[in-house]
Amino acid sequence: MASTTDTTALIVVRAPAGEIALTCGGAQMVAGKAGTGDGSAIDPNRNFGTQLGKRYVDEEVGVEVLCTKGGQGSLAVGDRPLEIKQAKPLPSSD
Repeated sequence: MASTTDTTALIVVRAPAGEIALTCGGAQMVAGKAGTGDGSAIDPNRNFGTQLGKRYVDEEVGVEVLCTKGGQGSLAVGDRPLEIKQAKPLPSSD
């Protein structure tokens, strides 16, 4: 998936059962390998950035994506922002 507002690109790791509106910077993402925007069209309320190599999730709809190229826009499903997936703690070895 690629952003139309900035350079963000991502891979869908876990797709939801139904269709969703995945956005970056307030605009719907499109199929592609590279973001096409220059950052000027980002919604000011959606410019918290996307970090390279981080996984973003929305557990409610069941989507998980991996950011392959970071950008200025933030990811969301509808009006709900995606959160960075936290690493699972490893078991202690005593």
